[in-house]
Amino acid sequence: MTAQPARPERSGSETASVMDVSPFKPPLVKAVFRDVTPMHVSRSAAWAAASVTRTVLTEIIDGARRAAAEEARKKLIPGDLLSAIDRNVELEVGAKWYDHSPTFRGLTGVLYDAEGVIVPSRKRSRSRRPSAVVGAHRFEAGVKKLLRSQGATAVPAMVRDLDGIASVFLTDLARDAAMVVREGGVQRFGTVTLVMSGEPAPPPLLKDSLPALSARRGDGRTIGTDDVLAATTIQLFGGNLRQRALTEAREATRNTWGG
Repeated sequence: MTAQPARPERSGSETASVMDVSPFKPPLVKAVFRDVTPMHVSRSAAWAAASVTRTVLTEIIDGARRAAAEEARKKLIPGDLLSAIDRNVELEVGAKWYDHSPTFRGLTGVLYDAEGVIVPSRKRSRSRRPSAVVGAHRFEAGVKKLLRSQGATAVPAMVRDLDGIASVFLTDLARDAAMVVREGGVQRFGTVTLVMSGEPAPPPLLKDSLPALSARRGDGRTIGTDDVLAATTIQLFGGNLRQRALTEAREATRNTWGG
């Protein structure tokens, strides 16, 4: 696949082609959910979570490809990942991974406590308790499949970072979905709309896309598709990426379950 210059919106056959790629299978997604919550996860919810993760990783890879193309390179390197995030703040997801990756070292700033004393960086824990960082290797095959579907190749360090970001993002998504179930919905939403000077503002979100997720129906023991969609609105603060992820997740579950 040749590089695409821009990705404003997807529709028709473009959306269908994206849906054909399912690098993160439901069993893997459910394993991540089991790490953070004892709640049951419906199969359609697992598909939705996989779709959202795929959408986020696809956008990151696309941004990295554009950065590499500017330097006449085809193979992606960690510097391309930094460039993609720097140019599009919506892609700054899975932030807990940044503390564990040399790619982001020195970019997260120095932390101070209330007394003004520097907080030392966190050391790796030897705990056997499952975590997103410990489980990041589970995503390598899916990341490589997604790279191939985008016509991209990456150095091992870049694959490792995409692994980690996917793992942390999906783990956070699982935690937020469980919170939505416990609290019976989401009470507040926030959206950041990024507009370059001189460019028109993007179209607003569909009127019923977010409020419909503010209250949930169903039992308090099962994470469903709407819970994952609500968690997506928490994790993705940028309007463009958020709306794309919601749209593609709904399409993925509709294609899988016939509605």
